[in-house]
Amino acid sequence: MRRIGPQAEEVTRPPTQGATKQIPPEDRRASASTPTPDTIPQCLLDQASTDPEPNPDPETRRGEPEGGSEVCYHDGGTLEGEGVDGEWAVLPEVSPATIEVRIEDLQVGDLADNTEDEIRKLRDIIWAHRHLLIRKDNALPPAAVGAICDIDVGNAAPIAQRVRKIAPQFREMVSDLLKGLLSAKIIRHSTSPWASPIVVIIKKNGVDIRLCIDYRLVNGLTKLMIYPMPLINDLLEDLDKVLWYCSLDMTSGFCVVSMTDRARAISAFITPFGLFEWNRMPFGLKNAPQIYQGLIENALYGFLRIPPAADQNALTDLFEKGDPEETGESSVLGRRSYIDDILVTAGSWDLLFDRVKALLEACDKWNISISVAKSFWGLKKVDYLGHRVSNEGLETHPKDLSALTDLPFPKTLRAMQSFLSSLNYYGRFIEDMAIYASVLYELREVDFAAIRDRSGRERAGPTVTSVEDQQDNRVTTDPKWVEAEAAFSELKKKIAATPILRHFDMEKRPMVIGYASEWVVSASLVQDHDGVYLLVMFTSRTLKQNELNYGIVEKEVLALLRMLDLGYSMLAGRPIQVLARHSTLAWLFRAT
Repeated sequence: MRRIGPQAEEVTRPPTQGATKQIPPEDRRASASTPTPDTIPQCLLDQASTDPEPNPDPETRRGEPEGGSEVCYHDGGTLEGEGVDGEWAVLPEVSPATIEVRIEDLQVGDLADNTEDEIRKLRDIIWAHRHLLIRKDNALPPAAVGAICDIDVGNAAPIAQRVRKIAPQFREMVSDLLKGLLSAKIIRHSTSPWASPIVVIIKKNGVDIRLCIDYRLVNGLTKLMIYPMPLINDLLEDLDKVLWYCSLDMTSGFCVVSMTDRARAISAFITPFGLFEWNRMPFGLKNAPQIYQGLIENALYGFLRIPPAADQNALTDLFEKGDPEETGESSVLGRRSYIDDILVTAGSWDLLFDRVKALLEACDKWNISISVAKSFWGLKKVDYLGHRVSNEGLETHPKDLSALTDLPFPKTLRAMQSFLSSLNYYGRFIEDMAIYASVLYELREVDFAAIRDRSGRERAGPTVTSVEDQQDNRVTTDPKWVEAEAAFSELKKKIAATPILRHFDMEKRPMVIGYASEWVVSASLVQDHDGVYLLVMFTSRTLKQNELNYGIVEKEVLALLRMLDLGYSMLAGRPIQVLARHSTLAWLFRAT
């Protein structure tokens, strides 16, 4: 890495050891995404101690990038492919030709549940807004109104990372992808002083590739946008009286958001064929989810007024310069949107028709397109946010289940963490998950290294297959690995047998069943349906060090508190029946 200034000679800096970057108090909220000192260019470390004004007036920092006096040239380092997916921008594969949408492409209703007149009525209102409908293989959709992407890196000097090598057999594929993006006007050539490298990811077939951009350094310098992202569990509540569903996917997601000149420059990426920049916001930038979520929620809730027609073509961020919408306007859907996934619900077909009409009018108003291939209208069961939703309750998605149940024992700590993260997403379906998962959480990288062969050849897991393996790798018979493999197998069995969880019924009394052992607590939320207790959700956790000394009754209280915390929106202000193994728990309700 070197620093080049207009009046300075080229200076080569050796790697520094033990360097630290001081984070101002106002920026500590984003420190979790800040690169480590080893990955921060030295010129930025020097600049952090000399810049007198780290946060100038925002109005002076919008639009064109500042003409700084220095550019950091970063040689890069070893690229770790795991754990940075959220900071990679995937270059989409697009076709420059627009394929016309046909009315037969709409996935509306089911003749087993609807009449032909009901399906026709809903299809006609959707087709009346066909200019919003985009085929999967279409070109870039039109830009949405009222939201723009800007990147604020303070006074940081531009970082120009060097291009990474591409295997010769992939060069033609990379050039074809870039030409397609140029033809669709998603990207353009750039003269920016910033440059982030592309990364070629080989797909499972070993032939095709996916192009990504490594934005770790850019994201580490970007100031975090504070915006509340909805919780998945909240979006899946209050569905007990719903009969009809529409699961919709907005076309191209983030690509409908325009970018400021400064954002284009900072997000520029370098390839063996030149330097390019985005015309629309890509996935992988630090604040992209918050920006798009704000756009969708403003369209559905109607907080801010759309600008006059004369101003719609200008890059205007309504969240900074917009006027409040007139009062009295009700929201279109309530809290049923997560980024580009929208769920429309209704208790009757007529109500569903009205809500779909209101949604399409809002999308038309804000110029938001809808994907035809990924949207389903007027069904009794749909897929939404990795769950299968119906009037009967919530189910895990079969595709996700098969991916987990077919998974071999992870070979690395990162792979194990990925498996456990997937389990946490479906934790409400798995009874006593913490009991088995705790064994896997205790594993460390050194433990995985211990089961690798002396020659460096990795095993598929800790299972011993021969006497020679036992002699050469005695660690595979260690009780830790025997327990880990047993817990992993048991969790996969529980995943394959996940139950259907009933929607919480506000008219029925909830019951919490608590359980506590020496080192773990768990609880189940159930409701009585015609004399049968049906599950609403599971929860469990291991005890902390100080909680291990609690009495069994106190531990059951922890199980109850755990359920009250996770199910607060369902249980707050309602009488609850509690079932426990120890009757002394009744003192909790008599205590003053």
